[in-house]
Amino acid sequence: MLPRPPRFIISGGGTGGHIFPAIAIADELRRLHPDAEFLFVGAKGRMEMTKVPAAGYRIEGLWISGLKRAFSLDNLSVPVKVLTSLFRCRTILRQFRPDVVVGTGGYAGAPILYAAARMGIPTLIQEPNAFAGLANKWLGRRVDKVCVAFAGMAKFFPAHKLIITGNPVREQLLDRVKQLEARQPERELTVLLMGGSGGARSLNEAMAASTELIRARPQVQWIWQCGASYLTTYAGSTTAALENVHLSAFLDKMDEAYASATVVIARAGSTTIAEIEYLGKPTILVPSPWVAEDHQTKNAEALTKEKAAILVPDQRVKDDLVPRVLQLLDDPQERDRLSRNARALAHPGAVTRIAEEVLQLIPTPTSQTDVHAVV
Repeated sequence: MLPRPPRFIISGGGTGGHIFPAIAIADELRRLHPDAEFLFVGAKGRMEMTKVPAAGYRIEGLWISGLKRAFSLDNLSVPVKVLTSLFRCRTILRQFRPDVVVGTGGYAGAPILYAAARMGIPTLIQEPNAFAGLANKWLGRRVDKVCVAFAGMAKFFPAHKLIITGNPVREQLLDRVKQLEARQPERELTVLLMGGSGGARSLNEAMAASTELIRARPQVQWIWQCGASYLTTYAGSTTAALENVHLSAFLDKMDEAYASATVVIARAGSTTIAEIEYLGKPTILVPSPWVAEDHQTKNAEALTKEKAAILVPDQRVKDDLVPRVLQLLDDPQERDRLSRNARALAHPGAVTRIAEEVLQLIPTPTSQTDVHAVV
């Protein structure tokens, strides 16, 4: 046992797919060790700088960003930002003296995990996608453990470091979904379209282009989450005016939305996939073409090859999405098959397994690292 409460640095940011798993891991570590101390490390100006404090954790921001794909003068500052962040991370590590450093992705993860590994501090990364990003692939050779959600990840990471844990999900929320479903065994046919907090342009365009198909099936309810940036554009559309269409920027009651859904339409982010697997929801995935290394397509293909979801390419969504949804609604056997296969891929308790792997990395008092070592 440690002579003091354990200390953890956790880094995850940029998107909800990195931030919320990081918070979930911290919450579980706190449940297992109520006296534990936490410090998050994020990127200044990114959403983790508000989301993490809102969850009750302290966060340090680094001056760090990624390379832009298109030519930009901003890319010239990236090497300076990386070096500055490495020096700042070394100071953070010396001052906080963590027992383990955990990364779930995002710009800030690379310098804090690299610095920790160089200083001999135990490190773990959680790779949520079926196709690992460049930063995590590079870090994988340096960290002690890599928790993954998909099989076949040895092509990205050293096999002896891999642990298949699944992705952390909001299990309390998802269990409420199951409770709500049990109370309402007979529900209207309902389609839940989730574009994420920022919305998804192609999904919104598909809805706007499908007014007559949706009007022709008034018994099918549509929950259309368009994203805040698109609300003004689509609130006045003829599709949104239909009585069986319910448009909103956000879904404040996610448990109720999931519980009502007969079919889900979503992007193929790792958190969304983990949630639909946990719930066993028949789902049509439309991978975003704008993400690094096209990893959402790889995520979706990991399900489609198991017949656990349907993939509609983004470039076909305007013509194919709504007809494919209606076809699925008319085929309860296909919905049942998708549901069963999705549940078979789920990893309940993923966050507990990840937290346990983190705790196993805590050095014993006789083997604790001198974090004042020079990077």
